[in-house]
Amino acid sequence: MYLDEQYTMYNMAYQIVSHEAYNVLYVNEQGNEIWLEKKVGKNSKVLRFINQGFDWKNYLKKDIAVVFQKVKAMKKLLRAKTIQIHNIYISEFTPVDSWEFLKQPMKLNEKQAIMMKIYYLSNSQFEEEKDRLEKEAEISALEMYDSLEETVKEEKIATYKHYLRQRILDDQEEKKELFSFGKPKLTYIILILCVSLFLLLELNGGSENIETLKQFGAKFNPAIIENGEWWRIISSMFLHIGLLHLVMNMIAVYYLGTLVERIYGSIRFLIIYFLAGIGGGIASFAFSANIAAGASGALFGLFGALLFFGLHHRRVFFQTIGSNVLLLIGINIVFGFSIPAIDNGAHLGGLVAGFIASGIVHLPKQKERWKQLSAVLVYLALAYGIIQYGITNNMNSPMYYVMHIEELVQEEKYEQVVTEASKAIRNTEGEEQWKAAILFHRSYAYIELNQQNLAMDDLKQSVQLDNSFPEAHYNLALLYYQQGNIEEAKEFIKRAYQLDSNNKDFQEMYEQITGEKPK
Repeated sequence: MYLDEQYTMYNMAYQIVSHEAYNVLYVNEQGNEIWLEKKVGKNSKVLRFINQGFDWKNYLKKDIAVVFQKVKAMKKLLRAKTIQIHNIYISEFTPVDSWEFLKQPMKLNEKQAIMMKIYYLSNSQFEEEKDRLEKEAEISALEMYDSLEETVKEEKIATYKHYLRQRILDDQEEKKELFSFGKPKLTYIILILCVSLFLLLELNGGSENIETLKQFGAKFNPAIIENGEWWRIISSMFLHIGLLHLVMNMIAVYYLGTLVERIYGSIRFLIIYFLAGIGGGIASFAFSANIAAGASGALFGLFGALLFFGLHHRRVFFQTIGSNVLLLIGINIVFGFSIPAIDNGAHLGGLVAGFIASGIVHLPKQKERWKQLSAVLVYLALAYGIIQYGITNNMNSPMYYVMHIEELVQEEKYEQVVTEASKAIRNTEGEEQWKAAILFHRSYAYIELNQQNLAMDDLKQSVQLDNSFPEAHYNLALLYYQQGNIEEAKEFIKRAYQLDSNNKDFQEMYEQITGEKPK
């Protein structure tokens, strides 16, 4: 009789897998237990077949408890809002004591709900229980061939067993192929390039030196807008500000880059990396006036590429890397909004751009020409729109004006400084701190143009708007001292020294004007 029961189990499992699109999760070595699973929306239906009898209900209850524990351990594999288990026992006889109450639906109350229904396909209740299984599991009528000879049944069992185990092997091979299309070559080149450029920065003034960063191609909005240096969007992808910034980004490049390059192949990876980096750079340009550099936009683009992969291979994604990827994205976004210095525009822009770029190149061996063309158009439209918004946003930003005027001062274009600063002052009403900085720069230009009276007027307004501006007090002290107004000069140099007592120029001028050593 054992042969009949084993044949029944394998015959039913084979029909369900081949006709109902169930996946094979597990077939044990003894050949008497099979697990099948199918996603239905956000829910997971699990069919567990076991060819084993139980003499007493307590033994049956223990097995039910074990099944609940196994399913709890499989939550990551199943990834569903609710899990519905159909626990199917195939045996010649039912337990001898009263066990029918176990047919009532059971539920394990947790965040991810697990429900179970029991079916006991014994000789005396086979048709009744089979019909209940078909109805409650919503599967087509299962055909039984009980009149087959034993040798035929043995052959069928071997065929079905091979089929089910091959499905598991095919699933494993599919996963392996998905994560091994390409070899990570370009990732290492990017790592070497970023580290080499970092060393070059350090040897030429330091990676945290603003002038060095500007010289080597960091994202600097005034240079982009005024001089048309849009190439900075790309060059800034390979520069890093400080050792910690470099190390953190290179660790991420190594892990994310090698993974994405294996999935997409080297050419697709390179396209995604650059398009994501450009997208992140454009978003940074549009939403942040600060000087910026780093691979963050491209890195978030690699997250976007993994999300695109997950969209097309959802089951494999959540069974392997999905949870970790979503957790890392969430942590980085929260962290980005919590720390003001982090360039969130580059991060989110890179994430979106990386997802769209993945749609442009698509996954290996998959082509959807119209969708890919649509992705190209979406990328270009977004890039153009964000650039136009960025230009307008920068031109209305007090920080942009200050950076632009500082650049003109360094270039000794003093007349242009006066013109641009005058325009900026009119556009910064209510922004006292920025207005104070602009007035200070215009005063410096006036000094260089031998217009000391205008310079003093600007400096007085500057310290009035922001009394914590030590350089403005220092310059006023210098001007008053040159005019012979020693009392006023003393007042302002004392205030400058009070605000920044470590400045050597302040210390020397303090001693020169007051005739005393600073205390």
